Amino acid sequence: MGGQPLFILDEDAQRTQGKDAQSSNISAGKAVSESVRTTLGPRGMDKMLVSDDGDVVITNDGATILSEMDIEHPAAQMIVEVAQTQEDEVGDGTTTASVLAGELLAKAEDLLDDDVHPTTIVEGYHTASQLAQKSIEDSGLDVDLSDETLVEVAESAMTGKGTGDVDAERLAEVVVEAVRHARTDDGVIRDNIEVHTQTGAATSATELVEGVIIDDTPVHDNMPTSVEDASIAVLDAELDVRESNVDAEYNVTNVDQLNAALDAEEEELQGYAQAVADSGADVVFVTEDIADRVASQLAKAGILAVESVSSSTAKEIVETTGAKRLGSVEALSEDALGHADRINVQKHGDDEVTFIQGGEAAEAVTVFARGSTDHVVDEIERALNDALDVVVAALDAGGVVPGAGATEIAIADHIRSKAASIEGRKQLAVEAFADAVDVLPRTLAENTGLDAIDALVDLRSEHENEGIAGVISEGQTGVVGDPVEYGILDPAAVKREAIDSATEAATMIVRIDDVISSQ
Repeated sequence: MGGQPLFILDEDAQRTQGKDAQSSNISAGKAVSESVRTTLGPRGMDKMLVSDDGDVVITNDGATILSEMDIEHPAAQMIVEVAQTQEDEVGDGTTTASVLAGELLAKAEDLLDDDVHPTTIVEGYHTASQLAQKSIEDSGLDVDLSDETLVEVAESAMTGKGTGDVDAERLAEVVVEAVRHARTDDGVIRDNIEVHTQTGAATSATELVEGVIIDDTPVHDNMPTSVEDASIAVLDAELDVRESNVDAEYNVTNVDQLNAALDAEEEELQGYAQAVADSGADVVFVTEDIADRVASQLAKAGILAVESVSSSTAKEIVETTGAKRLGSVEALSEDALGHADRINVQKHGDDEVTFIQGGEAAEAVTVFARGSTDHVVDEIERALNDALDVVVAALDAGGVVPGAGATEIAIADHIRSKAASIEGRKQLAVEAFADAVDVLPRTLAENTGLDAIDALVDLRSEHENEGIAGVISEGQTGVVGDPVEYGILDPAAVKREAIDSATEAATMIVRIDDVISSQ
């Protein structure tokens, strides 16, 4: 090459290699993890996230915080993906997974400084992850997943998420009732449970509705707002004068021709209303528009009509009532109608919502969540969805384990006990994994006001004495106690997923030694 340099990359590209690349990636991952660490546990704090256009989100939900943050660093994005994966798979434990991933990176950084090869760290972490899964399996509680136990699981997931201790218990009972309604012989159909939020009342006013709730309301003021034993039609059609697809002009030369055109139009509109009435429908939901004259005729016939219903809402109504979704009024018949025990329009503050309850094919239920402000109901909605997901996970994916950090103490102890039998430097990585897991009970202790070191010593001592010990929030501070006695239970699936996703993200970041970015 004659001694001339060979340029492969664009001159504007940036490249970071070796220790600098590893340090940059690990620092970014740790920074994201630290941003949510103070939100962990029942005494965790909230974050206020303000967007460029002034929208405000107040929450301590890890996945929400990380998704709202404007994160550009690619390694930091991997931690965000950890939280999102946790949310998608089991619905809770997002902060746990993120904090653990950050601590695994911190321990890996120490090992790299001691000249432990990244591949050795990765192998050690995967070995420790397998040991952790075995410990989670051994920590499973032999308890009947009764409603009482499931209420404890749901309440554990919601405590500290803006629900208040009293409200958390009440909401947990609603959650368990909803899950029981959606449970079949093949498991719980999570999609059959919706959460609908509405401001204007205290959180304690939250209730379960057997059916669906929609924001759409009657198209005419004179229509009934309550229908008992309703026969329901669902139409994908526009109840208005049909327009020609051909660009044509019509010449009207006298009044008789104009009157004939108007009469034909009126006859067409009346035909829509008459067809709905003749079918026996008391209520009609239309995904397109309803002309004012049709709405007026339907109101005179005592029929409740709703227009511009979204396709997803129409689908929910069909699944709830057993109605057939038709493409035209002409296809309406008694056989195509669905049924509901009750349809009523309720006014809450300045808003109106429509309740469709007790449908003939009703498998769907809706948690009608209340709160005093938009920020409150948004956080209540997140808490309810987390609780619903963990109850489903407990029923369908492997039971429950002690919460409050007790399972993490057992995991760390189990890994340390097996580390001595692992040869070579890989043992250092396995032990580092155990130390990283300790960050979870240590953080819980810090967030409840306990001395983290003293609490960790007490937790380990109690575990060595074959007890179950976790960090319990009690009064204005915390104590070390048996979480099972306090009713603090977590689904085993949440722990398993947190270990897996945090390990995979940390090991992927540790293996990177070259970062090439184009400008």
